[in-house]
Amino acid sequence: MDLDSIRELIAEDLKATNQLILDRLSSDVVLINQVGHYIVGSGGKRLRPMIVLLCARALGYTGESHIDLAAIVEFIHTATLLHDDVVDGSELRRNRETANAVWGNAASVLVGDFLYSRSFEMMVAVDSMRVMEILSTATNQIAEGEVLQLLNCNDPDTDEARYREVVLRKTATLFEAGARLGAVIADACESEERAVAAYGLHLGMAFQMIDDALDYGSSDADIGKNIGDDLAEGKPTLPLIRAMQTVDPDTRAMLREVIEKGGADRVDEVRRAIESTDAIEYTARLAREEADCAKQALDDLPASAYKSALLALADFAVDRPF
Repeated sequence: MDLDSIRELIAEDLKATNQLILDRLSSDVVLINQVGHYIVGSGGKRLRPMIVLLCARALGYTGESHIDLAAIVEFIHTATLLHDDVVDGSELRRNRETANAVWGNAASVLVGDFLYSRSFEMMVAVDSMRVMEILSTATNQIAEGEVLQLLNCNDPDTDEARYREVVLRKTATLFEAGARLGAVIADACESEERAVAAYGLHLGMAFQMIDDALDYGSSDADIGKNIGDDLAEGKPTLPLIRAMQTVDPDTRAMLREVIEKGGADRVDEVRRAIESTDAIEYTARLAREEADCAKQALDDLPASAYKSALLALADFAVDRPF
């Protein structure tokens, strides 16, 4: 089952989710509409909403509230993108200029705040304290992950454990929350909720690890952002951390300097250093292990097309070509 087949399986749910997103983006403040529609309509995969929808359906849900939860998760994700691009000084995302590059940092931050507040307004309408608990905890952890990543910037002594902690909080947490919401809305038992939550967490870890590998193994056009952005910000992601463990002392000194000072202008030199090691393969292997854990977490769920789609999503997360 490929991504198009998964989308076809939940086509009506996705259509309803996208319509709700557009409806709830509406504001009488014109700039909010412009920025919100620009980033929401920029071609994202909608993976996080898909996880909410698929988990709910895989656990037998037949109602409509999963649509609201899927839209809420996408709003939270979109808000983090707006804030991330400002913090990182990014100018390209999904092969388009970032919102901050078009409208400026202030507008991006404030529209991100609007999307956060709109998502919580929608949570209240769902009328579930459990939903509020899951999403408020997730947004807190995401913010903590952002701060942890900031602390790792320009620190060449960042190790794999610190890297994993950032990925867990900053990325995997929202995948986990989305999967858990699907279980909650379906009134699943505790073991089923734990199973899909573990699925989401491992899937999020795998997805981000591959993204970080793609940053050094693909072209700008392939990944939809500027190669070297992480270097410019002095971010030591897993391929760089692994390379520093295996290169010769002179190359290690160069990589340390790039992390400490930022080095987008030295991206080719850094890529050559990474390619001389097993860093990309190592990162991809750990991502595959996470994806396998995600799939194993679903072992006890009843067989269905929706479960098959969740398993296929785990493969998609790590099988993207370099």
